[in-house]
Amino acid sequence: MQRLAFKMKLNPGQKEAYKLRHDQLWPELKELLKQNGVSEYSIFLDEETSTLFAFQKVSGKGGSQDLANNPVVKKWWDFMADIMEVNPDNSPISIPLKEVFYLE
Repeated sequence: MQRLAFKMKLNPGQKEAYKLRHDQLWPELKELLKQNGVSEYSIFLDEETSTLFAFQKVSGKGGSQDLANNPVVKKWWDFMADIMEVNPDNSPISIPLKEVFYLE
């Protein structure tokens, strides 16, 4: 089991919209993530900087970041593009983080 972490950036003033959209996460996206080995997926917000910190456990070699060609994921990116920093294809600008400490 891998533990992956990455950060993203929320546009100012979009905390409530971001939370609401994730509270209503599409069932097909949730199922897609689970089918691809993603579990214990959490996203935290640093309200001072609007930085999102994401953590997920992944069985296998991939993770949510490896589903870029899936139509459900592309649709989700388009849905989220107005409230966060994104690349030209509407994927979130996502910066992988290196684990430097783990206590089991």
